[in-house]
Amino acid sequence: MKIVHLTSVHSRYDIRIFQKQCRTLSGAGYDVTLIVADGKGDERINGVQILDVGKPTGRLQRIFKATQHVYKRALSLDGDIYQFHDPELLPIGVRLKKAGKVVIFDSHEDVPKQLLSKPYLPPMIMRLISVVFSIYERFACKKLDYIFAATPFIRDKFLKINSASQDINNFPMIGELDAALPWDKKNNEVCYVGGIASIRGIAEVVEAFAHTTERVRLNLVGRFSESDVEQQVKKLSGWGSVNQLGQLERTGVKEVLSKSLAGLVTFHPLPNHVDAQPNKMFEYMSAGIPVIASDFPLWRQIIDGSNCGVLVDPMNPQSIAMAIDSLARDPGRAKALGENGRAAVKAKYNWDIESKKLLACYAQLSNKVKK
Repeated sequence: MKIVHLTSVHSRYDIRIFQKQCRTLSGAGYDVTLIVADGKGDERINGVQILDVGKPTGRLQRIFKATQHVYKRALSLDGDIYQFHDPELLPIGVRLKKAGKVVIFDSHEDVPKQLLSKPYLPPMIMRLISVVFSIYERFACKKLDYIFAATPFIRDKFLKINSASQDINNFPMIGELDAALPWDKKNNEVCYVGGIASIRGIAEVVEAFAHTTERVRLNLVGRFSESDVEQQVKKLSGWGSVNQLGQLERTGVKEVLSKSLAGLVTFHPLPNHVDAQPNKMFEYMSAGIPVIASDFPLWRQIIDGSNCGVLVDPMNPQSIAMAIDSLARDPGRAKALGENGRAAVKAKYNWDIESKKLLACYAQLSNKVKK
């Protein structure tokens, strides 16, 4: 069977889309194509054909033009099953369904809640757009063959819309980021890996280093999504303790995790965060380092349930600083928490388990493909 994945937003080597799902499906014998819009051209890699429709020059062109290019390229392939990964492609999914195709929407986020947290939109407009999108999302997703959700919380939302909904959690691939550096060789550093934004707590994290007493440094990996926030953060008193490393490939991320004492994921308590399962949390665990995380009920259940980290008030730099200091002062405890996290990933929070769910869904959908 020919499987076609579609994205107008994500990178061609996106961890969830390409590294996990496309490669898993290709390894199971499916003919897999991934359509992207990044301007880097076509290529075939790891058994997956990547087709590029060109990079849009701005947000509006991406939404209105790139989506049409993705649709036309997708339809020309005459695939058996189409899986799209961006909410802006929902209309494309409906059109593919009308064309007689089997269609999956992979919802990486709870988009209506995510819209409420957009910093560049006035609150009234945010609420209106969120409501309108929620209505359209329900309308469109009723028509589709399957909904994949990145978390059980998102799955439960979609089960009220479409009974064919399954959580495919974005858990780590066992061993990919496993830190090989002995604990006594680690630097007196902690890390943050991922997209950097105000709502992800970057200001509070940086300011925390003005309150630490153990002379710990921060390995900051990723790109700032807001240039004004980057400028403001660099003026904070804690910035002198930051190693700004920028965007790194996976080997670079592994090296940073290996030499760090802990990983930070201190998102603000916003609607789209409190029920999320940040990929970075589980990647820290898979690397065998303790997690310093926001004290949300779901995150407490994961962190306390695995005894793999420290929970903090994400809005309080001193709370974050105390957690950093406590782990830096007690490397034995930090190592034990890290080993607990790694064990939890191997037992429960890993892609091996999720990949079986993915393949089971595709086997079920294969019966719907018109012969």
